[in-house]
Amino acid sequence: MSGTWFPENEPDPVLINPMGWLRVVLRASAMIFVILFGLVLLLLVRLIERPIWGLKRPLTPYITQAVCKLSLLIMGLRLTVRGKWMKQNGAIISNHSSWIDIFTLNAAKRIYFVAKSEVANWPLIGWLSRATGTVFIARRSLDAKIHLGIFAERLKAGHKLMFFPEGTSNDGLRVLSFKSTLFEAYFVPDLRDSLFIQPVTVKYSAPAGQDARFYGWWGDMALAPHLLKTLAQAKQGSVLLIYHAPVAVADFDNRKELAKYCEQVVRDGMFGGAIES
Repeated sequence: MSGTWFPENEPDPVLINPMGWLRVVLRASAMIFVILFGLVLLLLVRLIERPIWGLKRPLTPYITQAVCKLSLLIMGLRLTVRGKWMKQNGAIISNHSSWIDIFTLNAAKRIYFVAKSEVANWPLIGWLSRATGTVFIARRSLDAKIHLGIFAERLKAGHKLMFFPEGTSNDGLRVLSFKSTLFEAYFVPDLRDSLFIQPVTVKYSAPAGQDARFYGWWGDMALAPHLLKTLAQAKQGSVLLIYHAPVAVADFDNRKELAKYCEQVVRDGMFGGAIES
């Protein structure tokens, strides 16, 4: 299921009452404290971690995971995880509905996101992304070989890279077609035979009485209003993560076949036909 969104398809703005604004202030204050405290702690630990282990990060991912778990707790969003986390070396891919995916996926497991290069320059988000080891890539085809080298280096260090093959977020009720470009990195000759890909389905359930697309963030929707309405919500909905069985890259002839397979598995998870590990 896929589609294009236009302004008339976007949900109506949510009006925030006085109690809602109180929740915004309390939750935002708590989240900012947790995130900034976690960032300072992470940077201090990284001063020790970097000279000893270099690219490997045996300690700091636990800090990132703890911060994201606490942030979901503060928001009141309930997280349920099904399926088993893969033990093999490789990458994680999932559908993409919202900025909340970052907290959800980091809270569940220790991963390293792959993001577009523009994110590195965003206020606060860019700083947090760099500190947590996000891999930044440009979308120009000329940079493809550089990306392959970076991916290979990180994968050899044992990092599990996380990326969104849809290339954009959506309303949370569908799975868009997967772009196969980033899958090419896993077909590098000296990596292909040892890498696995684990598809993950992220499925949100809106709060009672709210639009089913409540947590979806897409198109030209601004971040601030979406963030405010989420924090203002009295009783939150929930999010389900389904970890599907990992597949060996070597079992596929090319990136397009692998991307197509992963897309179908993630879509099956979204609409009830989950293929779990």
